[in-house]
Amino acid sequence: MKRVTTLSLLIGAAVLAALAQPAYLQAQRAYSSVLSSGEWHDYGGDGYGLKYSPLSQITPANVKDLKVAWTWKTADRELQLSSPLLKAARYEDTPLMVDGLVYTVSPLGMVAALDPATGEQKWLFDPKSYKEPKPHSNGWATRGLSYWTDGKVGHILHSTTDGYLYAIDAKTGQADASFGTGGRVDVMDGVPHAVRSVNFITRRPVVAGNVLVVGNFLQDAQAGKESQSPPGWVRAYDARSGKLLWVFHVVPQKGEFGYDTWLNSSADKQSNANAWGGMTYDPETDRVFFVTSSAGNDYNGVARPGDNLFADSIVCVEAKTGTRVWHFQAIHHDLWDYDLVTHPALVEVKIGGKRVKGVVGLNKAAMVYLLDRQTGKPLFPTPETPIAFGDQPNGEQPSKSQPMPSPAFRLDHQGSSFEQALDLTPELKERALNNMRYFDLGPVYTPPTPKGLLYAPGSLGGANWGGGAFDPETGIYYVPTRTTFQVGKPRSLPGEPPVPTPAPDHGLPPPPASVMQLLYVDDLPIFKPPYARVTALDLNKGVKAWVAPIGNGPRNHPALKGKNLPPLGDAILGASPLVTKTMLFVSVTYTFVNGQPQPTPWEKWADPDFKQNVLYAMDKKTGKVLQVFKTENLGAAGPMTYLYKGKQYLVIATGNGPDCELVAYALPGGKG
Repeated sequence: MKRVTTLSLLIGAAVLAALAQPAYLQAQRAYSSVLSSGEWHDYGGDGYGLKYSPLSQITPANVKDLKVAWTWKTADRELQLSSPLLKAARYEDTPLMVDGLVYTVSPLGMVAALDPATGEQKWLFDPKSYKEPKPHSNGWATRGLSYWTDGKVGHILHSTTDGYLYAIDAKTGQADASFGTGGRVDVMDGVPHAVRSVNFITRRPVVAGNVLVVGNFLQDAQAGKESQSPPGWVRAYDARSGKLLWVFHVVPQKGEFGYDTWLNSSADKQSNANAWGGMTYDPETDRVFFVTSSAGNDYNGVARPGDNLFADSIVCVEAKTGTRVWHFQAIHHDLWDYDLVTHPALVEVKIGGKRVKGVVGLNKAAMVYLLDRQTGKPLFPTPETPIAFGDQPNGEQPSKSQPMPSPAFRLDHQGSSFEQALDLTPELKERALNNMRYFDLGPVYTPPTPKGLLYAPGSLGGANWGGGAFDPETGIYYVPTRTTFQVGKPRSLPGEPPVPTPAPDHGLPPPPASVMQLLYVDDLPIFKPPYARVTALDLNKGVKAWVAPIGNGPRNHPALKGKNLPPLGDAILGASPLVTKTMLFVSVTYTFVNGQPQPTPWEKWADPDFKQNVLYAMDKKTGKVLQVFKTENLGAAGPMTYLYKGKQYLVIATGNGPDCELVAYALPGGKG
């Protein structure tokens, strides 16, 4: 009886919250039942993937008063310490909060249920995925769980690094034996060339009613070995039984739509184009939306001539059948590894006085795509833009055009030009310009050149898996990005001679032995700062509201002494935003190789403790940093928030290897 009363109160609160919204937002289901009740049921909050919460207890006035309410040291700590072979990478999970419990998945894949007020562990489920070979994903880490319920039972859904999907009873922590075989289904079953854990990892499913749609993270195919790697098929299962319902061939098979975009029947031997970035679900239309990566090989498309559908695409399918409704390909014939990196956000915007339901996509090139949710057509101009390039020495056939969003939807540095050169002092600018002359320069999507094409962002972004956060009250989409750059040269296939590098022109002296030396001037990047930033993009008007740096960066450099410069942005791997009714939070992660954080060339000129900056609290109207939260462990994941017994909590996973813990912040005193 008590449970029914609580549910009724939550529904009533959700209705009141919906009625209190601006009229044009009342249809935004993401701002109603789940989030208005203060819970968090999905990686992005709920199936719409906004990374938004209407909670307002934490404000710009009191955010400085947040204290650690509890911590949970991951349950796999002792196991990781028992053997160097079991050392995982980052703790990348964004937890769930459902019906009075917090759910999280540890770096080795153990699922735990925790008390929301204390962090006390209630149960633990261990699929023992770590008994398989260490995955290609720099460890066993996964980035989230999903939740399904039919109103009677609830399942925590766990996609493992060894290719299984588990349905775990949310109350008991036991695998539900009625799901698949012994509580799990083998998502890898029947996928060509898939090798358990080694080159195939499942990703968290999107819950589409009683259908679970699952993507995967694949090892990037090496040039000349594309036919030996798995294709990125998307699969759907019955949420109750685990029965396979449908398969969407992201690399089309003969006779399927899109097959002819792989010339010379090259789709028959291609791989990847997988949906690792996540998915969302619209219950009003019963449609699923997912994004895809580049096709294998990431940098050499000789073996895959053509546009290569459905690589680098936003795809809309019917949830029950997997039938394609529409698609939008963001990049044709990708040569830069510019995957779409995060789940599509299902938003509602007001353009020209008219309410429109949209889909937002984001890729590593720091391009934002706002599409009509019904048709997949861009809501702001995104013309097919000609791309100029010369003869390709390795037989490459680049696309002659790419869809190019309007300038406001293009974030961070893109392509390369002398105008982007470091200009903090005249001497630094002159030296940066000289270094740039060793390379070819060109706009974004220029193909690699024998001389070496200098371009930004690099293959890790720009934007990355932290994605963006959408505020349904204002129509602002917040996107963290970082400035990276790369040098691209045509890559030969195995057994073929490398493409020769021409001698320097413009009377330049011979280049240094390492090209990396040309990308920095006295350890400072040759591109202008900020090197990490957040952009607030007004999707109603199609303009940037503000751009703000993340971190101070190398302001202590001797060449910059006395310049009184603003923050220059820190060297980060990525950042994850969370927006609430009152605040913007941005967590940061750092570059790891084999579980170890990697230094940046200018690290000695940064703040000594900059890597302890885990979470930034920002004024969402201006981008001003209000508070920076530091922990002993490095940043690792995206934050989430929930309400429990009247108290708002802010939770973030931190650390790498055995030094991992979940940290929950709250205001002192009050309820909880």
